[in-house]
Amino acid sequence: MNKKMMSDNQIVVFKDHKIRRVFHENAWWFVITDVITTLTDTTNASDYVKKMRGRDKELSKRWDQMANRLLVETSGGSQKLNCANTEGLFRIIQSIPSPKAEPFKQWLAKVGYERVQEIEDPELASQRVREIYKAKGYDNAWIEKRMRGIQVRGELTEEWNKRDVGSSQEYAILTAEISKATFGITPTEYKNLKGLARENLRDHMTDLELIFTMLGEASTTEITRTDNAQGFVENCAAARAGGEVAGNARLDLEKRTREKVTTSKNYLGLMEKQIEEE
Repeated sequence: MNKKMMSDNQIVVFKDHKIRRVFHENAWWFVITDVITTLTDTTNASDYVKKMRGRDKELSKRWDQMANRLLVETSGGSQKLNCANTEGLFRIIQSIPSPKAEPFKQWLAKVGYERVQEIEDPELASQRVREIYKAKGYDNAWIEKRMRGIQVRGELTEEWNKRDVGSSQEYAILTAEISKATFGITPTEYKNLKGLARENLRDHMTDLELIFTMLGEASTTEITRTDNAQGFVENCAAARAGGEVAGNARLDLEKRTREKVTTSKNYLGLMEKQIEEE
């Protein structure tokens, strides 16, 4: 699949077809008629969508949940167009009988099969994540730290779940408390420092940043257990305390080495530099 991003970051080019998109509620939403035009031979994408919904009654029932009319930049100015997020697009593609859509359907079937395998054997999921990182160009030492960080994070969120910290918003607040105590900045501020938008912050951390992130979260887990923290308020205090353990260690290292641990370096920048050198 020949796919690349345009410089304006609002258009995807797939097989020489432009697919417009808009960032909404922390996710990319793609113009449905653009996708239909790309994957079929139709000259009237709107009519194709109407007929497709007529054929697929279940798709039609869920359409209002899947499609969202969003403002999209067009040659004639901003217009509200029907858009779908990635999950919605996958469902729509399943209903397209065109041979051009067949590769996507085969890929979806493969992903579904792999997911079933991972449920039966969780070790396969870990192995596949390693393979993905390696394919992206990360070295083995970094991958091992990242994988260990995922385990440490999982242990912490499991503790939060057992201690009446339920919502994703509360998880985000507690994570921000650990980050502020560890690095002096929140994850959002950290992403801004590294010039990231939707990308995963930890996928763009250096070895030391990953290590201190792990230390902050592992310390929080231990303090949470020792203090038997219950509820959001008590866990918030444990999060700050755990982050302070890592923060003090970071400050000590920075004093000894005279170098900052927190850095604007990120994987995207490193890859661009590597490409330029090649």
